[in-house]
Amino acid sequence: MTKPGHSFVGHSVNRVDGHAKVSGRAIYVDDISMPGMLHGRTVRSKVAHGTLKDIVFDAAFDWSDITTVTAKDITGPNFVALMEEDQPALVPMGGKIMHHDEPVALICGPDKSKVDAAMAHIDQQVDELPAVLSIDESRAANTLLYGDDNIFKAYTLEKGEGLDEAFAAADHIVEGEYFTGAQEQMYIETQGMIAHWQDESLHITGSMQCPYYIHNAMKSLFGLEDEAVVISQAVTGGGFGGKEEYPSMLAAHVALLAKKAGAPVKIIYDRSEDVAATTKRHPCLVKHRLGLNAHGEIVAADVDITFDGGAYVTLSPVVLSRGVLHSIGPYKCPTLRVVGRMMATNTPPHGAYRGFGAPQTTFAYERQIDKAARVLGMDPVEFRLRNRLNLGDETATGQILKNSVASEKVVREVMAQAEKEPPNDICMPKAVQDVKRGRGFALYYHGAGFTGSGEDRLKGRVAVAVNKQGEFEVRSASTDIGQGAFTIFTQIAATTLGVDVANVKVVQPNTKMVPDSGPTVASRTCMVVGGIVEQAANGLKEKLQAYGESKGLDCGDVLALAEAHAKDVGELAFETTYKSPPGIHFDDQTYRGDAYPCYGWAACLVDVAVDPDTYEVTVERCIHAVDVGKAVHPIIVKGQIEGGTMQALGWALWESVLYKNGKVMNPSMTDCIIPTAMEAPELETIIVEEPYPHGPHGAKGVGEIPMDGPAAAVANALQDALGKSFDVVPMLPETIAEVLKGGPA
Repeated sequence: MTKPGHSFVGHSVNRVDGHAKVSGRAIYVDDISMPGMLHGRTVRSKVAHGTLKDIVFDAAFDWSDITTVTAKDITGPNFVALMEEDQPALVPMGGKIMHHDEPVALICGPDKSKVDAAMAHIDQQVDELPAVLSIDESRAANTLLYGDDNIFKAYTLEKGEGLDEAFAAADHIVEGEYFTGAQEQMYIETQGMIAHWQDESLHITGSMQCPYYIHNAMKSLFGLEDEAVVISQAVTGGGFGGKEEYPSMLAAHVALLAKKAGAPVKIIYDRSEDVAATTKRHPCLVKHRLGLNAHGEIVAADVDITFDGGAYVTLSPVVLSRGVLHSIGPYKCPTLRVVGRMMATNTPPHGAYRGFGAPQTTFAYERQIDKAARVLGMDPVEFRLRNRLNLGDETATGQILKNSVASEKVVREVMAQAEKEPPNDICMPKAVQDVKRGRGFALYYHGAGFTGSGEDRLKGRVAVAVNKQGEFEVRSASTDIGQGAFTIFTQIAATTLGVDVANVKVVQPNTKMVPDSGPTVASRTCMVVGGIVEQAANGLKEKLQAYGESKGLDCGDVLALAEAHAKDVGELAFETTYKSPPGIHFDDQTYRGDAYPCYGWAACLVDVAVDPDTYEVTVERCIHAVDVGKAVHPIIVKGQIEGGTMQALGWALWESVLYKNGKVMNPSMTDCIIPTAMEAPELETIIVEEPYPHGPHGAKGVGEIPMDGPAAAVANALQDALGKSFDVVPMLPETIAEVLKGGPA
C-alpha cells in the first residue's frame, strides 16, 4: 500500500485499461450481442446534389423478415441536433440530397447476408441538380446551398489601426497562398452503434467521444425527457474528432430501426462506408500577407481564410473560430486583420479532427514566417525568436500572456537536440545516395480548452464518490478513446485523496450514471476535466474527514474512512462544476480578450531527403518539443506527441482524400493511405513543462498541439532542399514534380 501523501502525478503508472486491451478482454461495440439482435445497413445517395423523388423496394425480393425505415417513419423533427437543425437523419421524399453517400433509408434483419443482399434491391429516383464542389464554386454562389451566399459562418478579427498605412510603411511585404486538403481520421475501430428500447426508454451503446451530444440529439429526434435516454460508451478504438459529432447520426439510425423492428439493432460500418460517408478535416485556402520592417520585425498581417464546410454545418463554426484565432501564430503583430469564412459545398460534411482548424492556418503562417526570414536574409530560427510572443506580450485578440509561456524554451530544446547525434536507440533510415536534403523548422502554439466563454457556458461537472462497497469512483462523461484519460483521472484522484491508484476506479461513461463534464475534445480532458476531478476528490476527502471526526476515527487514513462510511451510512459523493480562472474575459462578438485560458507551445525540426527520380520524400529526422505544463503520465504524454506527429507527417506527405463529382474515390486503407512503420522515422520527443497555475498539478492540453506544425516544417525542409516553394498539403511526389517543372505549388 502506498503511503498517504504520495503523488502519482508525473509517474508512468500502469494504464488502468491496459491489461484488458492487450489480453483481448476489452469489450468493443462489435463484441456486444443481445437476444434477438438485428443487423442494420444504411441506404445512401448516389449523387452529390439532387431532389429525392422516391425510394423503390423491389417487389420481387422477399422483404418478410427485413425492416425498412424511411423519413416518413420519423414522427418527430427530422434533424440531428448539433449547432444547427440543418442535417436530416434521413432525406425525406421531395427533400434535397446534399452530398454523395447521404442516408436516405435504413434496413435491418436477423440474417446479415440477407440484409446485405437486400441493398441491391433498393432503387432511388432522383432529379439531379448542379453540384457545388469547390471553395471557388461556393464563393461564386451561382448555385445556392445555404442562405444567399453559401457562407455557414464568418468571423473578422482586427487589432490596431491603419492596416493599409502599416503595409505602406513596411520595408518588405511577403505574400502567399496556401491550400490544405481533407484528411481522414482512420481510427483503428470503425463507427459502430447498438440501440434497443425498453419501457419507452431508449438505450444506446457505441463507439463515441461525446455521450451527451448523442443524448441531446436523441431527445430532440424522439421527443424524450432526459431520463428516457441512456447513452453508454463502449470501449472505443480511437476517434481523433471523427467520433465527436458523427455518432449522433449513427445513433439516430439504430434507434429508428430498433423502434420500428421492436428489437435491438446493431450497425457497424465497414471501412469503405466509414471513409466515404463520415466527417474529415476541412480543406482550407489561406491568402496571407506579412509586412516587415528593416529590423526584422513583423509590423502588419492581413489574412483571408476560407474553409470548405461540406454539405451541412456540423461543428464548422467552431473549427473556423479556432482557425481564425490561431492564424497569426505565436508572434507579435501590432496591426492585423483576419477574415475567415466557412463555405457550403456538396461534399460529405467536414467536422472535428485533431487540431480543429489550427493545423490549416498554422501551415500558412509558418510558411509565411519561413519566407519572411528568407526575404530578410535571416536565420529562420532566429527570426522566429525575434518575433515570438513572451510573457507580458499581447496576442492577436489583445490577450496579455501572464503565465505559462514556453515559446523560447521549446525552440532552444529542439536546437540543442539537433546539435547532438541521434540517440543510440534511434534507428536512422538507410543512407540514400544522390538525394537532395533539407531542414525545416516550425514554431506554434495551441489554445487549451474551449474558445472564449465556452467553458463557462458548458459548466462541466464531475463527481468523485465512495460507493456502497467502499470503493472510490470518478464519475465523468469524458471518454477514454485510447489517449489514457481514465488513467490520468485515476492518478489525479488517488493523489488528491491520498490512496493507492488501485483503490480508484473511473466509471465507464453512461449518461444515467455520470454528470455532463463536457465533450472529449479541445485538449480539455486533462487540463479542464482533470482539474474538476481534483476539486471533486478534495471535496470528497473533506467530507470523509468531517465524518471521521464525528466518529472519532483516524482522519489520516482516507481509505479506512471510506470503508467505514460505506458500512455505516452508504454511498457518499461530491460533485463540483468548472469555474474559469480569475481574470479571464472574452467578448464573443468582437473577438477581443482572453481567447483561451492558456496555450501549449511547440517547436518541430524535420530533416528530409528527396529522391530526384521518384520525388519520394524520406523523413530522416524529426525532433519535436512540446510544452504540456506538467506531464501527469510521461509515457502517455509521449505517446500523444508521437501519435500526433505521425498524423501530421502523414497529412503532409502521404494522405490524400480524392473526390470525383463530390464522391470519395479512395475509401479504403489500400488507396487512402496513412504512414506505416516503413515510412515513420524514429521520433525524438522532448517533453517541456511550463506549469499552468490553474491546471491540475500545472498540466494543460497535449492531444492536439502535436498535429499543428510538422506539416509546415516538412514544407520548409522541402524548400530548403529543392529551392522551390511548396504551399499545398499533401506534398505528394506528383505535387513535387509539378512544382519543380514550374507548375502551381
